Amino acid sequence: MSDPSQYVRERTQEGRKDIRYPDAPEPLAVAVYDNHCHLEIADGETGLTLDEQLERAGEVGVIGVVQAGGDIESSRWSAWAAESHPRVLAAVAIHPNEAPAYAVAGRLDEAIAVIDELAAQPRVRAIGETGLDFFRTEEAGLPAQFESFEAHIALAKKHDIAMQIHDRDAHDAVLETLERVGAPDRTVFHCFSGDDAMARIAADRGYYLSFAGNVTFKNAQNLRDALAVTPRERILVETDAPFLTPVPHRGRPNAPYLIPVTVRFMAAELGVEIDELCTQVADNTLAAYGPFTP
Repeated sequence: MSDPSQYVRERTQEGRKDIRYPDAPEPLAVAVYDNHCHLEIADGETGLTLDEQLERAGEVGVIGVVQAGGDIESSRWSAWAAESHPRVLAAVAIHPNEAPAYAVAGRLDEAIAVIDELAAQPRVRAIGETGLDFFRTEEAGLPAQFESFEAHIALAKKHDIAMQIHDRDAHDAVLETLERVGAPDRTVFHCFSGDDAMARIAADRGYYLSFAGNVTFKNAQNLRDALAVTPRERILVETDAPFLTPVPHRGRPNAPYLIPVTVRFMAAELGVEIDELCTQVADNTLAAYGPFTP
């Protein structure tokens, strides 16, 4: 792609009951970061531009985002966005559900080489999202997922940057792979989906657990149990925008400016002051990814 800035993924209306963006929440007194989002995906009534997304986020105290890629095109866009905007850092990777398609086309090595090249850019601070997905990928595609995951682990180590893990219905296999191959120093479970037992294992190994809007869902008690046992210094927050919009806006488009809804819910669950949690989460984000501004 000659101009990554022109790339926009097809909008998703998956699960949308209302395509209007929710009203902005009350601003946070202590600023935080959205450590995983997909702002290249047009969503909602018209789709917000990157500048509009960042402006709305900043108005409520969300002062930076980590923009995550999932294939060659979105990873290039992520790197472009980070280079163009001081409030954006990038994560680049081939998503585990994309890896089998690249492998069938004989392009997986080529795709990983592109990620390697992008990861050398100074504002690319993570390899992600990578990992394993046993929900959407059939058994025939799993070898490509494992090959891709291990290659991405190697890239995170090579470039000494963080790694964002996609783990869907693959908890044991992800943990085993990280233990066998050796996890990068800064490993983040994006949209953590395990239970309290898994949270203890991940935290004991020094991994970060990133909680998204689904921690607010009625049927997500396992996530609240996991949050309760996660050491404060291992907690991150994300939107995974435009997906996983928190209650009471579930079914509408998600965006970084809705982080305050999720982080306030998390503070209430933990029984801590919101400013205290925001300070800790912001510190954790910078520890994982480094500074947003030079």
